[in-house]
Amino acid sequence: MEDLKTSEAWRVFRIQAELIDGIETLNNLGPAVSIFGSARLPTTSPYYQDAITVAHNLSHAKYSVISGGGPSIMEAANKGAFQQGGLSIGLNIALPHEQSPNLAQDISLTFRYFFVRKLMFVKYSMGYVVFPGGFGTLSVTTQA
Repeated sequence: MEDLKTSEAWRVFRIQAELIDGIETLNNLGPAVSIFGSARLPTTSPYYQDAITVAHNLSHAKYSVISGGGPSIMEAANKGAFQQGGLSIGLNIALPHEQSPNLAQDISLTFRYFFVRKLMFVKYSMGYVVFPGGFGTLSVTTQA
């Protein structure tokens, strides 16, 4: 007999819970822009500083900033919004040995399912800024 907590039927409930959590948390967000980019560029990269500047300017213009919530460009985006006093949102993904949430997030959500996370990026953003990145950046931005 299959364990109910690991069955396909229970997966539907976990997906539903992620959707509800994301929608309820972000539903009254207001205008927001998603910033995508690498999780592996160093803080010395010119793209890191550019992401801080873009997020800072978006926040100054009263847009919330949404990133993937991880390191590098995602951290720079959150940091730029956070330092400007704008709303900084991180849509994190639970990956073993890969990503942990950066500290510059006013709202931090962690997703298990990539497609639910992608939906949140698309549903709550009015615009998108794409910095250089790898397959994760490409995957999210080609469906946005």
